Order: sequence, then structure tokens, then C-alpha cells
Amino acid sequence: MKANTPNLSNKLKTICAVALSTVALSGITTHSALADETCLSPYAPKITGQEDFVYIWTLGIEGLGDEQDKLVTVDVNPKSKTYGKVVNTLSVGGRNEAHHSGVTDDRQYLWAAGLDTNKVFVFDIHTDPAKPTLTNTITDLVAKSGGVVGPHTTYALPGRMILTGLSNNKDNGGRTGLVEYTNDGKYIDTHWMPTDSDLQGAVKTGKYADGYGYDLRVMPRNNLMLTSSFTGWSNYMMDFGKMLADPEAMKRFGNTVVQWDLHTKQPKKVFDVPGAPLEIRCAWGEKHDYCFTSTALTSKIWLIHKDKKGEWQAKDVADIGDPAKIPLPVDISIASDDKLLWANTFMDGTTRAFDITDPFKPKQVYEHKIGAQVNMVSSSWDGKRIYFTSSLLANWDKKGKDNEQFFKAYDWDGKKLNEKIAIDFTKEKLGRPHQMVFGAYQLYGGDKTTKKGKG
Repeated sequence: MKANTPNLSNKLKTICAVALSTVALSGITTHSALADETCLSPYAPKITGQEDFVYIWTLGIEGLGDEQDKLVTVDVNPKSKTYGKVVNTLSVGGRNEAHHSGVTDDRQYLWAAGLDTNKVFVFDIHTDPAKPTLTNTITDLVAKSGGVVGPHTTYALPGRMILTGLSNNKDNGGRTGLVEYTNDGKYIDTHWMPTDSDLQGAVKTGKYADGYGYDLRVMPRNNLMLTSSFTGWSNYMMDFGKMLADPEAMKRFGNTVVQWDLHTKQPKKVFDVPGAPLEIRCAWGEKHDYCFTSTALTSKIWLIHKDKKGEWQAKDVADIGDPAKIPLPVDISIASDDKLLWANTFMDGTTRAFDITDPFKPKQVYEHKIGAQVNMVSSSWDGKRIYFTSSLLANWDKKGKDNEQFFKAYDWDGKKLNEKIAIDFTKEKLGRPHQMVFGAYQLYGGDKTTKKGKG
């Protein structure tokens, strides 16, 4: 966000209100009122004890350090001699708009995507968890997929990875699809998002079938796959202030969540979830048939849940901060016991914890300002450690003194956050830290004596 733009909050309020009015979102009011261990694919092994490392997918900055996107490894084990330190950096060449990453189903490799160049970088994180190596760069996504642009979520399915797109190579708008690859990096198939003109058998439950994409999560026991929606290349690569001043650009945001048949990859329902629903986080309890998402422009928590008839439904269940001020919710993180949901808001640099014991009635129980801006939040499986990074998008981050770029780690005692690690990525000439994934020797039969996994 542009810290040096006068009356930015007012401009956000006005333009977002115009955008929402333009698309005639019914029932939306503006009155006062989430890439972590607990969001990984259920097919991937979990680190249920102390994680050793956090791998941070980081955007390069022109004129800073080597200027390249890189995977930054931070030691986060309190028993380590290098606790709280950067122990490795691996640059990938150029600036690709580094964004999200995810592990394969054996958790031996980390796939990290670039929203601008459409490259996907595959890192070996098992041979030596402290020092990942780049083993493959996938460059054929656009050609093989038939035009999908902007790989975002890289998500493990059995023996394969499924990637969400944000855009397409025809108009650089939000129309996009899902792309499947084998774990070896070979293209399998493309599944385009349903639209008004091609619902592909899906039922449109509301006003919209916009064909936009963003995040993806699955719940295998329900044969459920969910996708959310954001905006296309023409928006996410635009200067944020310029985009805010462009009413047409502000219309180009997604308003849908799609329910898919996980096994066949066929869309089943398209839900109206207005205001750009971003990260999806699904409950872990065996009888908890629900997932959450949050909307960037309307500042709400939405519940996607199975009703008594076994049908999936979407319902807005809580506000995040004051929607009238457009705090811009970004990442959310669900606790492994399904009792707490962390929600970050970029504009005020604040994280909020919601009691979700009753998923239909989330209640805010805590808030803490992390910095001038904050984006991603990651929870350890035991819920005792919470990690934060600062960067949203290269052209959307704040300017001037509010352009804080950091990685921070906190202990959570159930009542408050206590800061343990703070690394200034600008001072260290590393770049803009975006998304995080955990690493641990325990996953690969190694230990801190050998400093390696089993290979």
C-alpha cells in the first residue's frame, strides 16, 4: 500500500464501495462489527513436534542485494546454536513475483511459483533440510495448460501437484484454471474454472460464475475440493495506487468459491462469496465438515460447510476489524484443534485471533499489531508458535517508512503473543519475505548431528 498517498484509507473506502455497488452485491453492509503447517495438504506428512526451519519464498528488490527472488532458510529451533538466524539463501535468477509454495505428498520437494514469469521452482528439501537445492524449473505451464497464467497455490495430491492459476494469456484477466503435474514435473491436465457461459455441469447458487481463481484446499473424506478467487495479472502486477484510482480495475475481482468433486475434478457448485475470497483453511476434526475463507474487500470470514442434508453451503459468519475502514484481510491460519483462527489485515499490520469453537459464530478474542504491514501467518501444529511475514505483492506493499519487510516468530501461550525472532529483510538485503513452509530433520530420518536428512 502507498504510505505516501494522501487519504489512502478514504480512497480505499470510496473505490471499494464503488466496485461493490457496481457489481450489485446484495446484503453487504459496511458497519462496524489467513501457508502454514495446519494448512498443508492432508496427503503430506506433518511436523507435529518442533520445526527446525522455516523456508521463506522471498521477492527480489531492484537495487537490494543480488536483486533476485530466493528461498531463505531460517533456523527456528530454540535448541540450535543458530536459532533465529538465516542459515541459507538460494537465489533463482531474476524477479518472478515470488508468491506461494507447497510440498509434495512425500514432503521431499518444495514447489514455489512466480506470478509474473509463470515459472515453478522445485527445491529438494530432504537431502539436507538446512540447505535446500534447486532441482528443476518448470517453464511450460502456460503452453501446456492452454493459457493458464499466474501459478499461485502449489498443492499436494497423491503422486502429483495441482496448481491454481490467477489469470490467462489472452486478456490477462481473472479467467483461469487448475493445472496438474506429476511430482516429476510432467504436465497432466487442465481444469478451467466454471463461468456463466460454461458452467461445466456446475450449479450456480447465486449471481456469479466469474471463472476466477486463487487458493485450493481439499477434504478427502468428503470428496471435496474448494477453490477461491482473486484477480488477474493486469491487476496484481499494477501499481496499487494506480489500480485504486481505476474504477474498471476495481471491478475485476473475484466473488466466488467453487465446490469441486475431488476425484473427477468436476465443478459441482459455484457460491457467491463477494469481495475477493483469498486463503481457504479446512477443519481437521474427523466430524468437522467445514472450511473458512476471508474476503479482502469486504473484510468478512466466510464458512463453507456441509448442511444436515449433506449439501455444501456458504455463509458469512463474522467481520474482521471494521469493514468500513477496509483493513484488507489477507492470510488466515487455522489451529490443528479447530479452536482458533488467526486472521491478518495488511493495512493496519495487525493479526487477530478468533475463537471458532462454534464455526457459525467466530468471536475475536485477541489482537496484536505485528508491524506497519503484515501478510502471511503460519501456525505450528501444536499451536505454540506463530510466524509472520510482511510482503503482499511487489507493487502493492507500502512505500517509505511503512515498507517494513520482516520475518517474525512469536510464542503463543494461549493469551498473548511473545516475540522471539525478528529479522529485518531489508537490512539483511534479502528482499520481500512472502510465504512460509516448515522444515524438520525428523521427517527424513536425520538429526542435527549429521546436519542432513537421509537423502
